[in-house]
Amino acid sequence: MKYTKIYLDNKKIEIFNSLLGKETIKVDDQIVSSKYSIFGADHHFSLKEEEELNHYQFKFSLGINGVLFDFYKNGKPIIESEKGGCLTFIFMMFIIGVAVGILKAIGLI
Repeated sequence: MKYTKIYLDNKKIEIFNSLLGKETIKVDDQIVSSKYSIFGADHHFSLKEEEELNHYQFKFSLGINGVLFDFYKNGKPIIESEKGGCLTFIFMMFIIGVAVGILKAIGLI
């Protein structure tokens, strides 16, 4: 399914994600990167535009509100998502669960 579409410098960049975790990036209907991922992946590709080679990077991750991504062109941010990903949330829930378990074991709860 299509995750999002970005128009940048007369280019159409489309991002797809399947239920099996395959992330695909297309530029003007041509696949430029494809990877399998559970918690997100980094995609790197280069495009020659007007006699200049430009380097692009997409960083995908999971956050509390869903999929997050950062998009860079030649190392400069084009789109940056809010930080504080899913792993931080999972870690905090684990710590709280352990604390509740300990308190129950010693009879304080």
